[in-house]
Amino acid sequence: MSDSRPVDLPMNAALRTRLEAWLNQQNQTLLEEVMATWQHALVRFQPDEALVAELHAAAADPAATQPSDDSEAPLGAALDLIEGATSQSDLLRRLMDALAPLVERSALFILKQGLASVYNHRGFEVETSLRTNAVVPPPELEALIQGLTRSIRHKGPAYSALIAPISAFEAAEVAIFALHHKRKTVALLLVDSGLRSRLDHPQLVRSLVLGTSALLAALAAAQEQPQATAPAPAPEPAATAEPAHQAPTQVIPETIETFHPTDLDPRTRAAAERLARVLVGDVELYFPEKVAKAQSQGNLYALLRDELERSRANFVERFGEDVEIQHRIFTNTIIQLLCNGDKAKLGSAPWA
Repeated sequence: MSDSRPVDLPMNAALRTRLEAWLNQQNQTLLEEVMATWQHALVRFQPDEALVAELHAAAADPAATQPSDDSEAPLGAALDLIEGATSQSDLLRRLMDALAPLVERSALFILKQGLASVYNHRGFEVETSLRTNAVVPPPELEALIQGLTRSIRHKGPAYSALIAPISAFEAAEVAIFALHHKRKTVALLLVDSGLRSRLDHPQLVRSLVLGTSALLAALAAAQEQPQATAPAPAPEPAATAEPAHQAPTQVIPETIETFHPTDLDPRTRAAAERLARVLVGDVELYFPEKVAKAQSQGNLYALLRDELERSRANFVERFGEDVEIQHRIFTNTIIQLLCNGDKAKLGSAPWA
């Protein structure tokens, strides 16, 4: 039986070699043509004049090349707000408004007679009318008040003492700054992160505190200028003493005992004196012009009748009418702090 397969194997191998050589040549030719076409097409990637103009315009726009600072605008608005204050109390109110976009919660405390009392607060979980809350500064806070430290940036006794009157919840991060006037700390500002994990913009808050301190001095100087140039009031004529022989002689029987007020517990007296200083200090803070006028001309009660009656009612509600009648703690505090120790400047107060 004969074999049907071709027997010329050397000829088939020669043809296969020839075919592979041709295919390789065609592939090389095709590759060269593709590369030539690619090189020619690269010319199309040159930008035209319209695109170049748009790129130049975008590069010239600062907003397109510089990262936006989301704190610059609120800080500028805050500085504009406090700069427009017309009085010290207006300045403190504007400071609290300016802090709203920068921090979650804020509270301002006024220092008077060594105590820190709540002046205003924003952002806390219970927005109620302010109560008189006096805080005895712990040693950590005393260091800030005395100027030994610039700020307090951690939780501790100072933060716990200040936040106690206004909230039972302590935040994760906190900052406490001092407001100065005539090289003396007059107020404390507390800010914290509220329900958030971190306190935003603490340095911006510090900038506002420094600006507020400077404006406090400027407003005080403007207030004192008219008083320095105003002529001093004419002294009242001294009362003419009656001759000794005209003074009536009163004979008091020895059987009548002299009245002695009931002694107060030392702790009760100390608490009453602190509350009186805080109440009277608030009057001096809110109405500095009227207090200054009364100190120079007298009649404080006529100028601040409603405010003094309201403060006295708060004192009596806390310690009782009998305590005030017997010991005159509130009345004496008014005379010492608002009348420069001169009872005559208080005027005709019914309880004086």
